[in-house]
Amino acid sequence: MKRALTLFFSILLVTLVFAQKNYTQEADNNWKSESYFTAVDLYKKAYTKEKNRTEKIRIIFRIGECYRLIENPQMAIEWYLKSEKAKYGVENPLLFFHLAETHRLTGKYSEAKEYYNQYKQLVPSDPKGQEGFLACEKAEKWTEKPTAYLVENESQLNSKQYDYSPALLGRKSDEMIFVSSRPGTMGNELDSRSGESFSDLFFSEQDRKGKWSIAKPLAPPVNTEFNEGSATITDRDKEIYYTHCPIEKNKSQGCEIWKATKRATDWVEPVKMKFFDDSVTVGHPSISSKDQLLFFSSNAPNGKGGKDIWFVAWDDETEAWGEPQNVESINTPGDEMFPFIKKDGTLYFASNGHIGMGGLDMFKSEQTGKNQWGEAENLRFPLNSPSHDFGIVFIGNKDKGFFASNRAGGKGGDDIYSFKLPPIIYTLTGTIRDIECNKPVSGAIVKLIGTDGSSVETLTDAQGFYQFDKKENDERYVMENTSYTVVVAKSSPAKNISTDCSSTDYRKRGYLQAKGQETTVAVERSTAFVKDFGLQCSNCGEINFSTVLYQVAQSELMVTPDINSKDSLNDLYQVLIENPNIVIELLAHTDARGGDAANLALSQERSQSCVDYLISKGIAADRLVAKGLGETSPLRVTKNGTTTVYDEAFIGSLSTKQEKEAAHQANRRTVFSILRDDYVPSEPGSETVPEAPVGGNEEGAGDQ
Repeated sequence: MKRALTLFFSILLVTLVFAQKNYTQEADNNWKSESYFTAVDLYKKAYTKEKNRTEKIRIIFRIGECYRLIENPQMAIEWYLKSEKAKYGVENPLLFFHLAETHRLTGKYSEAKEYYNQYKQLVPSDPKGQEGFLACEKAEKWTEKPTAYLVENESQLNSKQYDYSPALLGRKSDEMIFVSSRPGTMGNELDSRSGESFSDLFFSEQDRKGKWSIAKPLAPPVNTEFNEGSATITDRDKEIYYTHCPIEKNKSQGCEIWKATKRATDWVEPVKMKFFDDSVTVGHPSISSKDQLLFFSSNAPNGKGGKDIWFVAWDDETEAWGEPQNVESINTPGDEMFPFIKKDGTLYFASNGHIGMGGLDMFKSEQTGKNQWGEAENLRFPLNSPSHDFGIVFIGNKDKGFFASNRAGGKGGDDIYSFKLPPIIYTLTGTIRDIECNKPVSGAIVKLIGTDGSSVETLTDAQGFYQFDKKENDERYVMENTSYTVVVAKSSPAKNISTDCSSTDYRKRGYLQAKGQETTVAVERSTAFVKDFGLQCSNCGEINFSTVLYQVAQSELMVTPDINSKDSLNDLYQVLIENPNIVIELLAHTDARGGDAANLALSQERSQSCVDYLISKGIAADRLVAKGLGETSPLRVTKNGTTTVYDEAFIGSLSTKQEKEAAHQANRRTVFSILRDDYVPSEPGSETVPEAPVGGNEEGAGDQ
């Protein structure tokens, strides 16, 4: 009995070990043949039975790899993190690179940058770490500032399975052939790489309301029991080039491009296109306008690495395609796939070799000459996303079309999306208000002057509102790539009207002209610009502006590390520039300390110092009048219907020295008033700019 039991358990142990080894070996075999969907389940079974720690950690990493390669980044991250916890990355830094890549695929750019940094530190010689880090930073910026394209899921076309690579046909581009692994395909088996049914080509068409019909598979012999992929239709819908991926046991065989001809409603007589050896993968065809060039993706020798974009040119004499040529300007050591040639000659494609947002991104390359294309340019967000984005096609030369993506929010693995660039519409509106009264200014003239030579004007309504939207013929006032000057003005023949904002004379106020700038240059989205203005009354007597300060008993403009009175005068300078027809009087005041005569002289010098500064800036001298008022007009402040005069009695009633000094400083002010608004500038060069005198009194002469 003991011998029998010993033999039984020995056989059982050998059986278990053998079974365990079979799971691991079978998983590794499927891994080698790229049957990742099948391999992941086998690795999981091997993981539960494996006792050796080193082998167990290797299996954990392989499970993460399988999930990454069947495009399930969330599950890949889960198993990669288990690998990290088990210290797999200590001897295998590639783990950190794949953790970075999968985090980028899920839009977690901050986490991805951390893992890229770890990979850079461990493998400083590999540029992929730095490139990935920079790609994350660009993706964050592109997401914050998206392009104006509108993207929408074409739910009527999509299923829970993979739907991708749209190709348009029909006179109005209202018919579509696309790839799908949905129910109804010809193959009965599952693709061991993806776990989905083998894909076929399906057809759908739009009705007049834009609704897509239920997609139906193309009839044999185009569709087969194997994978059929991306297709392209010739200029008059007479022929179709498409991808066919046969599978033969124990034989390495790449995908192929086949051509079929239209007969009535069916595609018949498929013929294999021979561009390279059978072991070379060729697919994703795209034919140019007038059928002169045929682009495709291939891992053919003598490329840049991975899969490259190639093309062949049609030879009218031999009536055959020429030798394949590599589009060297856009290819990288990574993969370039899913080419599309637009009618204007621009080449579009998907790549994981150029800097992008994650996975495959879509790029464009402008045609620079015959059969030559320039550098690749990322299409940015929202056409691209952190996920795989590929297979773009355009409707003619319009900024609209379709592409495929497995981005979040779709119906299945890959979905077909439509995109369009809506017309960019700019509007300019604003409200004009009286600065002092804080009331709307009606009847003000608002002029819009563009760098394109345009000039239009409008009037503000009773609420002080103005608007530049669209003209009667639906043309726009505000155009693309143009800068504008907005000029606001309202004149009045009335002089020295009441400054009381509640007065019936309020509507008789005239105003100083105001200017503003706006631009649509580099503004790529529809924008409603808002430009409000506050206007200063021009016929209400004295006008306050930013405070000009002086030291006690001094007439020089105060300039210290904390105070620069020249900045205040620069505001007045701008008023004079914006109102070239006004003549002003600068009125300077002192506080009540010191003798009357000394204060009058000091105020005159202070006023003149302002005039001299404005002349030094280029303002004509005959537009400026200096007048000193000494201490004769203390400041008057009206608040809540009560007027306070900053005279000696009021200042004496203040409780602290600091309050008293502040009141004295408020009296040492400079204001201006408009004498007339009919000034005609002199001829250029006729004015002279005198030197500004060095002003100033000795201590004790005024303000004391």
